[in-house]
Amino acid sequence: MKKITKNLLNFMSTRLGFVLTLLVLYWIKTMWAYTIDFNLDIQGFYQVFLAIINPFPISLLLLGLALYVKRTKLFYSLAFGIYLLLFAWLVSNSIYYREFSDFVTVNTMLASSSVSAGLGEAALELFRPWDILYLIDFPILAFLFFKKYIRMDDRPFNKRASFAVTSLSAMLFSANLFLAEIDRPELLSRGFSNYYVVRALGLPAFLGYSANQTYTANRERSKASEKDLEPVTEYIQSHYAEPNPEYYGIAKGRNVIYVHLESFQQFLIDYKLQADGKEYEVTPFLNSLYHSNSTLAFSNVFNQVKAGKTSDAETMIETGLFGLNQGSFMVNYGGTNTQQAAPFILSKNGGYTSAVFHGNTGSFWNRNTAYKQWGYNYFFDASYFTKQDDTNSFQYGLNDKIMLKDSIKYLEHLQQPFYAKYITVSNHYPYTTSLIGDEIGFPLAKTKDETINGYFATANYLDSSVKALFDYLKESGLYDNSIIVLYGDHFGISQTRNPNLAPLVGKTSETWSNYDNAMMQRVPYMVVVPGMDKGKIIDTYAGQVDMLPTLEHLLGIDSKNYLQVGQDMLSTQHQQITAFRSSNNFVTPKYTSFNGRTYYTQTGEEITNPDETIKKELDEIRNAANTQLKMSDAIQTGDLIRFYKGNDLGKVNPKDYSYLNSMKALLAIEKEKGDQSTSLYSKRGNVSTVDLFNSPSYRALHPEQFQTSSSDEDSSQENSSSSSSSSTANP
Repeated sequence: MKKITKNLLNFMSTRLGFVLTLLVLYWIKTMWAYTIDFNLDIQGFYQVFLAIINPFPISLLLLGLALYVKRTKLFYSLAFGIYLLLFAWLVSNSIYYREFSDFVTVNTMLASSSVSAGLGEAALELFRPWDILYLIDFPILAFLFFKKYIRMDDRPFNKRASFAVTSLSAMLFSANLFLAEIDRPELLSRGFSNYYVVRALGLPAFLGYSANQTYTANRERSKASEKDLEPVTEYIQSHYAEPNPEYYGIAKGRNVIYVHLESFQQFLIDYKLQADGKEYEVTPFLNSLYHSNSTLAFSNVFNQVKAGKTSDAETMIETGLFGLNQGSFMVNYGGTNTQQAAPFILSKNGGYTSAVFHGNTGSFWNRNTAYKQWGYNYFFDASYFTKQDDTNSFQYGLNDKIMLKDSIKYLEHLQQPFYAKYITVSNHYPYTTSLIGDEIGFPLAKTKDETINGYFATANYLDSSVKALFDYLKESGLYDNSIIVLYGDHFGISQTRNPNLAPLVGKTSETWSNYDNAMMQRVPYMVVVPGMDKGKIIDTYAGQVDMLPTLEHLLGIDSKNYLQVGQDMLSTQHQQITAFRSSNNFVTPKYTSFNGRTYYTQTGEEITNPDETIKKELDEIRNAANTQLKMSDAIQTGDLIRFYKGNDLGKVNPKDYSYLNSMKALLAIEKEKGDQSTSLYSKRGNVSTVDLFNSPSYRALHPEQFQTSSSDEDSSQENSSSSSSSSTANP
């Protein structure tokens, strides 16, 4: 043992040994932070492996720079200085995470005043007793040097060997990045979440990623000026669609409840899956809403998302502006750009309280900062709900029925009128992992693609989850004073899988075309207005960017003076030109242009040799669609709303919002308001409605299906037993 210790100390007394010692110490501290301080939602051996290796590449690269230095004292000073920087970056993130459930970005550091405002005098309270372990190596190293167990190495390190260390670190990072892309394709380009980057590549790499994001955003922002608003405001005014007087203000003053239907496509409405000689209605409850006299249901609303997927959809419904052509607006600009979004608009026009309920981590798609810029008062993420495990969740969060039930204890304390959004997750790719136990039972489709096969079962689960929410709203008394808006965020089955889906939707794989791909971009949009009897199915062609002005007009809020590029779908002036996020792709009642092909929308016939009249029409439509995208991009990337003075809304101050201890804040408001409190809890005489929420499992909802299966099994067992007895009696 003494010999091993002596050899180890001798190795640590070399320059390479000292660098590797610091590297191992940094790795140990990082593993401690990953385990104790951060919630990285690491699942499976592959992600564990990534987390174990990711501290090495960049830290070795940085620490290895000291090996190029010849002078002894300068070498040790530089190596230890780099180690201190790595240590400081790790610890600062650990402390910051305890307060904000996120990592320190370059934007955060540049806006240090807002960070200090967030932490304030309570910063010291964020330290934990175990933080001493982050410091324990410093006195140990000092002791070893003081007692000369470790000595300084006066020999310069070989330059070729130094370069080899640098090359090794670069190779390690390349391998790390390659493995990370396997686990999460487009990890850096789409920017799902800060914690995804940290989990896969480590904190030093995250700093570089954050710096690049900040540089890109600030470069575009710095180019913009107030003059850039002129063409934008001219476009907004000329593009404005006046409200339809038949519907304007019919929901004024009501609560607004948004239900985000994850990965839900329009073709699921009224769809019946054929399985084992029977028909299974996939979404019976949503179908009933779609055909209800209380529902304004739209049959030709198309998703307009791109790489930002769900975050793009949220951006559009909240702001009336598109997401980005590359990456996610919420990730790249959501925490910094001035926004005039639905929560803020409704707070200024009706005194609405706003909240989001979502069973995933708050940093996903940068929601915990973007929501503050949008003016959301409360954000109830996974930290507010039942602890996740293999029985109640999957990689994208808590299963919907559990999240919805857990949300009631917060929803009932919101001051009315409120604007609440539920983001569901269970109908999320890969559609094979979210359902377990008694929720299994809806038949799987039978195709070559397991993703398609499971899609209908998870959609059915989502349908029953939504029904449970509606049942609660009716039982609690919220239903009659609310409107419920349901929307699909993006496609669930990708274009590459559509040929395998074709036989299930009355098509053939051989004749499947880009026209069919375009039509599969349709998503549901339903506005349920309890008490209304003039609901109908509306065939207007529109997109998600049109949802906000439609909602505003239903609530009696004129969208004329807001920088929104969408149009009210109910307006007679709605142009019915729906731009997809990629330039030159669009759909109208007459023409569809998608992936370089053009079709007649009503028949699907491809236009291969258009005459001059058709060419002119297509050019005008293409120009209108591209102009809409151009104007939205100018607002979003230039942060032009910061210059806008065309309304009296003012600007959101993100410092006014905190998503910590939200329940405590809700109760404090109720107490302060006393008899004037408008929360459901107060209105019901301080009686909770949590027990009114019931969400039966699939097995409970369809007992006959399982009784039949059980009877078949019993019969099979009896026949087997009889056969066995017969065989025994008659050898």
